[in-house]
Amino acid sequence: MTKRKLILFKYGGNAMTNQNLKSKILENICALKNKGFQIVIIHGGGPFIKETLNVANIKSDFIDGLRKTTPEAMEYVEMALKGKVNGNLVSIINKMGYKAVGLSGKDGQTVLAKKHLHKHEKNGKIELVDLGQVGDVESIETTLIDLLLENDFIPVITCIASDKNGNNYNINGDIFAGNIAGALSAEQYIILTDVDGLMLDKDNPTSIIHELKVAEINHLKEIKCIQGGMIPKIDSCEIALENGAKLARIINGTVPEQISALFEHQKVGTIISA
Repeated sequence: MTKRKLILFKYGGNAMTNQNLKSKILENICALKNKGFQIVIIHGGGPFIKETLNVANIKSDFIDGLRKTTPEAMEYVEMALKGKVNGNLVSIINKMGYKAVGLSGKDGQTVLAKKHLHKHEKNGKIELVDLGQVGDVESIETTLIDLLLENDFIPVITCIASDKNGNNYNINGDIFAGNIAGALSAEQYIILTDVDGLMLDKDNPTSIIHELKVAEINHLKEIKCIQGGMIPKIDSCEIALENGAKLARIINGTVPEQISALFEHQKVGTIISA
């Protein structure tokens, strides 16, 4: 089997709310197919979930960057991610002349979920917090994704999956993407976020860390360089690299040109390697 060149993009957050920006981002991502790459897009959609839950008048809390999800909320989370965000991304890509297929982790049993048991640190003590229908990745089955890639499709996958008993879970999009990037042995796993990369000082854009080894991650967490929403992003890079991805990178999705600059030997974002 010839070695495939696969790039997996994790797309989400505020880079999705502006329709014009969204089209430019997807244009830059899909153009990489013309350079001979296979493309997989994994997406969340926090702003859309928030909007859908607000309309339904359902309160939603975050703990350590993870959304607490009641069974009632889960229904609306799936509605937002699969119905609204996924369908919209697929439409835009197809309109550009590529062939996108919208999926969730449930399709083809691509992702098997398990309930997430969350350890939260409070006053120096670790306590277990029940986040409801929030899941972890139990296992990945890449058959459906491989089949789509072999037939020149772009799989667009949202971060919902079921467990062995058919219970649905909302999985953190970054962690979901990192697991799939590893299972597919992605050449690059690229997280699109709304900052230029990981900063040594989050308030100082010039303090960007261009290259980072997995071994340095714990220290950066200890000194609170990695905190909040950046924690699952960095964790997902670690998961991807440990499970077979060659390289992970965090770049600014609100600057679509950074996507095309990835292959022009420019310093873009934060590169994380094993």
